[in-house]
Amino acid sequence: MELFEQSKKSDRKRKAPLADRMRPRTVEEFVGQTHLLGEGRVLRLALDSGEVPSMILWGPPGSGKTTLGFLIAERTGTAFVPFSAVTAGIREIREVIKQAQWHEEQQGPRTILFIDEIHRFNKAQQDAFLPHVEKGVIILVGATTENPSFEVVAPLLSRVKIFRLDPLSEADVSVIIQRALDDPERGLGLQKPHLHQEALPHLLRMASGDGRVALNTLELAAQITPRRPDGTLEITLTAIEEAAQRRSLLYDKAGDEHYAITSALHKSVRDSDPDAALYWLARMLTAGEDPLYIARRLIRMASEDIGNADPAALSVAVAAKDAYHMLGSPEGELALAQCACYLATAPKSNAVYRAYEKARTDVEEGPMRPVPLHLRNAPTSLMKSLGFGVGYRYAHDYPDALVDQEHVPPELKGRTYYEPTDRGYEAEIRQRLAAWRRRLTQQDPEGQADPER
Repeated sequence: MELFEQSKKSDRKRKAPLADRMRPRTVEEFVGQTHLLGEGRVLRLALDSGEVPSMILWGPPGSGKTTLGFLIAERTGTAFVPFSAVTAGIREIREVIKQAQWHEEQQGPRTILFIDEIHRFNKAQQDAFLPHVEKGVIILVGATTENPSFEVVAPLLSRVKIFRLDPLSEADVSVIIQRALDDPERGLGLQKPHLHQEALPHLLRMASGDGRVALNTLELAAQITPRRPDGTLEITLTAIEEAAQRRSLLYDKAGDEHYAITSALHKSVRDSDPDAALYWLARMLTAGEDPLYIARRLIRMASEDIGNADPAALSVAVAAKDAYHMLGSPEGELALAQCACYLATAPKSNAVYRAYEKARTDVEEGPMRPVPLHLRNAPTSLMKSLGFGVGYRYAHDYPDALVDQEHVPPELKGRTYYEPTDRGYEAEIRQRLAAWRRRLTQQDPEGQADPER
């Protein structure tokens, strides 16, 4: 019976996808993440000591999170129990924890509870781990593609270490591909494959730092490639292109990558880099982002980072939104690209943004001060008798429509919010305001210009 079970297990392993068969068996075989696993690095030191903390592995797909979980258990001699947050619930977790407690009481090996996609667990499910992680009954290893700051409850975050995994470099992915081509036991070595020179760069580009995508694509390309008469397998660029079809870009419209790329687009515009702005815009559109979401972000940039340095920027952004709304994709995407270039190359000012923030702070943190009486309208006799409107001076009755009177509550007299820059059109606004202020200081108390001054 044991022999039969071993045979079935071996058969399943042979039929497993190439990415699963080529999973590293030791830490030394692991490719990439040298900032964590290199000599003298934090996770490598923990593994070498045999004592690892509960942790969350945060990184993009195909960066090695699940493999690393297996290797941690292998290196430390702990029991390894994998779970997926998509399929597991509280009942299954409680059963595992119960077994882990029994093992601990029997002085057996500690248990690593590996939770894939831990961000999918709700607050109550995540809270269930807290006492057991606290007491060390289990070593929790969670894997997530989402930012733990937003997706993992604070009490659990305080009890685990966060390790950030990077996308694999092209050099890393190239090593993984070559191993799969050479390995006769777990890889494609028995088929005597040869990957054409021009096929490798394309495969690396399509993988985009995802080792699993690279191996899955390579495996499919090998399956659709006919053997040559001499028994070898010539994997061409055409086979790789056919197997890859269209690259799946890393982008979650509700997740961390969404906000990261949106931030990159905004900062490229703010820093006056039209080339980078176009790149990130193309990344978002190609990955399926809602173009109207991008249009709204461009409108925000026009006000926040350009403002009155180029007042036309806001009109351009709104027009781009209307143009896309009218044309749709793909024609309307060009209007968004035109807008991104215009905003990136426009003079920059956040003076309006800073002015509004200061004004809002005064409103939110200060008392609700009444409107001065002379600024109030007085449509009724009662309101007139109370002094509403008394002393108000109509600007158009004065030279250049300039009149020296207060328009804020007395407590805020002299407060300046808007300080124009000397860039773009705001330079003209700055000069105009300075000239007005000089003129106003020369008016007499009745508002007429003093000819003696």
